[in-house]
Amino acid sequence: MDTYVEDTELKKVGLELMFLTPEKYDSPYGITAVELSKLIDLPIDTVKKKLTVLKDKNIVKSKGINPKYWLFDEYNFQRMDEDDDIFRLLCSFDDVDFDRFFDYSGF
Repeated sequence: MDTYVEDTELKKVGLELMFLTPEKYDSPYGITAVELSKLIDLPIDTVKKKLTVLKDKNIVKSKGINPKYWLFDEYNFQRMDEDDDIFRLLCSFDDVDFDRFFDYSGF
């Protein structure tokens, strides 16, 4: 029996960073936790906790101190163990609304 419970907040933060485009943030270094919090409508404390989890897995990187900017690390993500719970969480697209991440108006 699989006892894994999906962390929807972690998934929301991770996918937003994974599909982040430069149009969504003001700095070339990435997005701040405050900007991300507003973008995905989660409390800032929750976003910071989830960013720490992702950073501990080396799939997001931060730059700066105050404010700290965050970017997804595609290179390290692709090298994660496929059995890792966070890898599986971020690769589970069954309930993902891709319209949130992509603009299809040019097609």
